[in-house]
Amino acid sequence: MRTPTIRDVAQRAQVSLKTVSRVINREESVLPKTQERVQRAIKELGYQPNLAARNLRAARSYAIGFVYDNPNPYYIISAQTGVLSACRESGFGLQIHPCDSSSPTLLAELANLVKHSHLAGLVLAPPMSERQALLDGLKGQGIPFVRIISAASDPGGTYPSVFVDDRDAAYEITKHLIQLGHRRIGFVWGGKSHGSSSERYLGYEHALKDYGLPIDRKLIVPGDYSFDDGFRAARKLLALPERPTAIFGSNDEIASGVVAAARSGGLEVPFDLSVAGFEDSPFSKQTWPALTTANQPTEDIARHAALLLMAHLRSSHSAGMSVPLPKNQGFSPRLVVRGSTAPPKMPERRG
Repeated sequence: MRTPTIRDVAQRAQVSLKTVSRVINREESVLPKTQERVQRAIKELGYQPNLAARNLRAARSYAIGFVYDNPNPYYIISAQTGVLSACRESGFGLQIHPCDSSSPTLLAELANLVKHSHLAGLVLAPPMSERQALLDGLKGQGIPFVRIISAASDPGGTYPSVFVDDRDAAYEITKHLIQLGHRRIGFVWGGKSHGSSSERYLGYEHALKDYGLPIDRKLIVPGDYSFDDGFRAARKLLALPERPTAIFGSNDEIASGVVAAARSGGLEVPFDLSVAGFEDSPFSKQTWPALTTANQPTEDIARHAALLLMAHLRSSHSAGMSVPLPKNQGFSPRLVVRGSTAPPKMPERRG
């Protein structure tokens, strides 16, 4: 059997080729009943639009890019899956572009990517999404984008965003440890180039202050979002004369490294040391015991970022029509309590 064409769809739905094209491109000028008839014909025939050919023919592009620089493979896989699902849902192609966020030529690199790949816009993951100079440069070159950022509230402004309230979730994790009875709680930073790391630290700090606990700088260790940095940081914290009874890692990879370091020092988690992570990645379930963490729906966050970008693209192409701009969307990770946290061990009585 031959592959069905757009002409076959038009004949089956009894509409013009132009109407089919408008439905495929999700233009809002087509009547709902006509849209339904065309969509039914597409489904019955199994028609698949040729995205590359459509990009070449059309005055507007039907592909977007997802740009990231992140050492966490689980985050990237989840985010890619979310963006891809939005593209499939909306008839867009997708180009994945890993890059070095510290590169001095990043703006030129992304501008060339958009031009040569004929992209309609970009979804920016942290930390690119938090670089003001890069954002201003992309805007100056007329490149549409949506950014995924860490923020306690809607940042507003001129740049469309999907924002994640890491601060509140980190507060809840720290509060959970305090309410278990812990008073010396270590904190291991993620990469300081990521806004999420600062937001998670602020949640930790605010919880300690609200519960009247001192901020002990010896319990706060810099790091990156990696297992190795969690291991190294934990070894440093556990070597203190008065070691912490709990450690909060800025993500699950860090927390898994903390668990490994505790075991290598002969400590049992959670009875000798409670450990908490963040993101609810596969690391949180593969570690034994499973990690207390904050569930961050990365796939859903990335999917909404892509849909937000497409909504802005549709709005910009609705000439002469009053189409309200879509609003920024926020997500709040929720506390997930598992076996890696427990009340601190009571000191043994002597005599």
